[in-house]
This record gives sequence, C-alpha cells and structure tokens, in this order.
Amino acid sequence: MSTPAELRYSEEHEWVKVEGDKVRIGITEFAQSELGDIVFVELPSVGDEVKADEPFGSVESVKTVSELYAPVSGKVVEVNEDLDDSPEFVNESPYEKAWMIVVELSDASQVDSLMTAEQYQEMTQED
Repeated sequence: MSTPAELRYSEEHEWVKVEGDKVRIGITEFAQSELGDIVFVELPSVGDEVKADEPFGSVESVKTVSELYAPVSGKVVEVNEDLDDSPEFVNESPYEKAWMIVVELSDASQVDSLMTAEQYQEMTQED
C-alpha cells in the first residue's frame, strides 16, 4: 500500500501536501481501500472555512458514507471539481487525481502535529 513520504497524515486517514502557505488534502490509499468503490464525493465550496478535526465533506461508497475530517484549519481556495463527474478517481489515484481541496492555512504549525508516512504506516498496520 502506497504512503508517500513527502506527505503528512491524520488519524482520520486524510493526507496533506504542503504547498507554501497552502495544503492540498485528500484521503489515503488505505482509506479508499477500506471504503470500497467510491460513487459520490461531497466537498465544500471555495471560500468556505474548514476547522481542524471537524467534517468538511463526505465520500459515499457502495458500502457506506464516511465523513471527511479537516486535518488543518483554514480557508478553502480550490476544490477538485473533477470528482463530481469522476468519483472513481479516489480509488484509482488517491494521491494524484483525487486530491479534494486546497486550504490556505490559518495556522501552519498544525501541519507539524500530523503524522509522518512512517507513523501513519505503523497506525494502519495495527488496525
């Protein structure tokens, strides 16, 4: 299972890619494999505020609906609208095509509290 080393990870299985004062957020390969085939993705709008550890959207699979939890706080500056028509990208390409939102950080230090790839792999192996 892929866990890119350059990303940071939340306990709720979101990944974070730091891009200057912004972060790109999606769900991990582990999360999508647990959910099964994704059929719908609900995301916030550009301009919305997200708050760390609070829901910002959801993914619906053939098995269940799961909340997406913001790993950091800030303002949504970009939303991946490709997921409206192609939710299967979450299964096919969780780290490239299926990024979900870009957030302008309100507190960059929140990124430091997220797990490294190694820590995330240890957590998911315990499950």
